[in-house]
Amino acid sequence: MKSFLKKALVIGAISLAPVAYAADMTGAGATFPYPAYSKWAEAYKAKTGSNLNYQSIGSSGGIKQMKAKTVDFGASDNPVKFDDLEKEGWVQFPAIIGGVVPVINVDGIAPGQIKIDGPTLADIFQGNITNWNDKRIAIMNPGVKIPAGDITVVHRADGSGTTAIFTDYLAKVSSLWKDAVGSGAAVKWPAASSVGGKGNEGVAANVSRVKNSIGYVEYAYAKKNKMTHMNVKNAAGEFVAPDDVTFAAAAAGTDWSKVPGMGTFITNAPGAKSWPITGASFILLYKNPENKANSAEVIKFFDFAFKEGKQMAAALDYVPMPDATTDYIRKNVFPKVAVK
Repeated sequence: MKSFLKKALVIGAISLAPVAYAADMTGAGATFPYPAYSKWAEAYKAKTGSNLNYQSIGSSGGIKQMKAKTVDFGASDNPVKFDDLEKEGWVQFPAIIGGVVPVINVDGIAPGQIKIDGPTLADIFQGNITNWNDKRIAIMNPGVKIPAGDITVVHRADGSGTTAIFTDYLAKVSSLWKDAVGSGAAVKWPAASSVGGKGNEGVAANVSRVKNSIGYVEYAYAKKNKMTHMNVKNAAGEFVAPDDVTFAAAAAGTDWSKVPGMGTFITNAPGAKSWPITGASFILLYKNPENKANSAEVIKFFDFAFKEGKQMAAALDYVPMPDATTDYIRKNVFPKVAVK
C-alpha cells in the first residue's frame, strides 16, 4: 500500500500459505486509529490469510454502520455511553491510545516552536483571536517572530471522535467554550473564518493548503505529512510536545476496568509529562452477531494486535493498551460476544 491516507483499507484476499480459515472482516469508523489498523491488518493478513476491509469514514459513520448492521465491527474515538451499549446490544473496548494535536501553517515557524495554553487555543477556535500577531499568543512566545496573518480555522466536517476528544479538552479548560460551543462528535464551529474537512485526512490537507490556518489531527497524520504542531500547556502547567511518551503519561492513571462499558475521555490528565489532548479509540462489537465466524475473527485480530502489534503502533507514535487492560478485555469483554 503506497499510502495509509486512503478512504478504505483493503488487504488482499490471496494468501501464500494455506490456512484453515480465512475471513473477510469488515469494519468502519474512526480515522484517528487508521494508520495503526492498516499496519496491523497487513501483518495479520500475512500471518493468517484473513482480510480486513476497514472504511476510514469517521466515528459517527462507524456508529451508523453498526446500527445498520452492515459491518462486523465499528470504531469510534467518541466512546458510546454504557446505557446506549446496553440498548443496542453492543460491547466496547479501547484498542489504542493516541494524541490529538493542533497543527498550523504559518511561514517560518517550526514544529513545536509556538507554545499555546488551553484557553488561548479555545479562543482561536472560537474566533475570539483572529490574527497570529495577537498579544496573547506573543506573551507565551517571547523571542519568537510570528508573522501577522488572519487565522483560518480548519475543523472536521463529518461527525468525528477526533472532534469529540478535542472539544472535550476545550470544554474542560475554557468555560467560554463550554458555555458557547460545548463538546461532542459534531459542534457548531463559531469562528467566522473557518473551513471544514472530512476525516483527519481532510483536515490535514486543508491546513497544508491554507496559509495561516490552524486545525487539529491525530498525531500520526501530523507526523506523516510533516506538519507544524504546537506545544500545549498541560494541567500541571508544563508546555509539552506530542509523542508516545506524553500520550502514555496522560493515560497512565486511567483504570479502564472501573468504567462501565470502558468508555471514558482522558483529556487534561494530571502529570507533568502528560499531553493534554490524549484519547483512546474504541471498538464496538455485537453481543449477538449475525456473522459469528467473522466476529470470532475480529476478536482474534484484536487479540493479535494486543500481543504482536505493540511495536507497529509505537512506530507510529500511538500507545498500545497496557497488558492489564488487554487481559481485562480478554476475560470480561470478548466472552460477551456470542461467536459459537
